[in-house]
Amino acid sequence: MQRIFSGIQPTGVPQLGNYLGAIRNWVALQADHECIFCLVDMHALTVWQDPASLRAQTLAQTAVLLAAGIDPKAHILYNQSAVSAHARLGWIFNCVSRLGWLNRMTQFKDKAGKDRENHSAGLYVYPNLMAADILAFHATRVPVGDDQRQHLELANDIAQKFNHDYGVDFFPAIEPLIPGETARIMSLRDGTKKMSKSDPSAQSRIELTDTADEIALKIRRAKTDPEPLPSDAAGLEGRPEARNLVSIFAALSGETIDTVLARHGGSGFGPFKQALADVVIAAVAPVADETRRLLEDPAHLQGVLRDGAARAEAICEPIVKDAERIVGFLR
Repeated sequence: MQRIFSGIQPTGVPQLGNYLGAIRNWVALQADHECIFCLVDMHALTVWQDPASLRAQTLAQTAVLLAAGIDPKAHILYNQSAVSAHARLGWIFNCVSRLGWLNRMTQFKDKAGKDRENHSAGLYVYPNLMAADILAFHATRVPVGDDQRQHLELANDIAQKFNHDYGVDFFPAIEPLIPGETARIMSLRDGTKKMSKSDPSAQSRIELTDTADEIALKIRRAKTDPEPLPSDAAGLEGRPEARNLVSIFAALSGETIDTVLARHGGSGFGPFKQALADVVIAAVAPVADETRRLLEDPAHLQGVLRDGAARAEAICEPIVKDAERIVGFLR
């Protein structure tokens, strides 16, 4: 089986967009891949984090992933900072990567905006550490969305330059695993913005720890427009909030948007929102219930992460030691 590496920042509570865009896919990939899943707490420090909150959120994120179906015995789940190989290979890659490459990274430009000079150097070299995360394990496949594709291209550039500069065939090529067509889940308060766990308004998102009552209330309050639902997908043009709610329904029910609209088209949003709430609750409530149960035993969660870190280190430590030997470090 090919080795997969994927990471998620332990900041905020994972929301429905994270589940549909990444976590659900991770669970499915376990069937036919060797999977290494990482809570990338070092990446989280690219913006300031309250230390106590970061520790608590790391455990909470662990609970959510386990509740969603990640198997820490058959695969590996750990937090990045527990394995020093990430930082060591990340520094080597800082010295391999070129400033011109980093200057082309659109995600840094988007996050920094006009306030570029006040952002951390860590945010700027973030893609180099991401490359190290993957290549420390000689992982060959990485599930990513389109927004991360450019970072994987950079990781391959770094691997090729390392191999060329040192005359070795050491780091493998990485293949992006772009999931099939998935719904782009938008804010419940603004259908033109992605649903985000960092949005100041908790009403903008469905969190994977929400109760059934909280989910139902958020969906009832979700922004809509005054027109009834159309009978086909073409009728959603120019209606971002309507498209978002229908897309969520389709993604969770496994139906196409046209199938959903064939059943609900012509009605107002009241009945549709009730049906949507039922679908979301059926998907999210079991994860939320199991997450709450797991959070009652933090020692168990810490044990899962410690075991995962030990198993991760057993894989990546020999690889990174070889990389250090190749560049000339005396060990």
